[in-house]
Amino acid sequence: MSIQIRPAQLSDCQSISSIYNYYVETSTATFALDPETVAEREAWFKQHEQNNLPTLVALQDGSVVAFASLSFYHQRCAYRQTVEASIYVDHSHLSKGYGRLLMEELMAAAEKASYHAVLGLICSENTASIKLMLDFGFFEAGCLKQVGKKYDRWLDVTILEKII
Repeated sequence: MSIQIRPAQLSDCQSISSIYNYYVETSTATFALDPETVAEREAWFKQHEQNNLPTLVALQDGSVVAFASLSFYHQRCAYRQTVEASIYVDHSHLSKGYGRLLMEELMAAAEKASYHAVLGLICSENTASIKLMLDFGFFEAGCLKQVGKKYDRWLDVTILEKII
């Protein structure tokens, strides 16, 4: 098994979208309710590229099995040095270390880009993702109660933060 982490390319958007849409349709890992189109993911990718926001993919034997990105936390100028980390792993490749590998590379990219704070806003029931961030030195900065509704349930969001 050959594992590679590299910057995402526009041609990866189909795979990225497929991975993401699985979580849209089956979980609370994202609060999106409708699957995205490849065109929407391509627009997202181009926006990240224009803003020099890192996007990464994990490849197993040449196929995209996970992706990660940093996105601006807020559009107001004073927040420009604060980014939000996101990692999604293909559901058939969970617990193989891809999230950990991507987090290592994502944090290195955040440091290289001179970001000051990295946030994770994670559905509070997603304990595996919260644990991953805690393992990388994030701290729990707070909890937003009942801010999302999916599957007819109100959901909390745990806010994790790391100062670089």
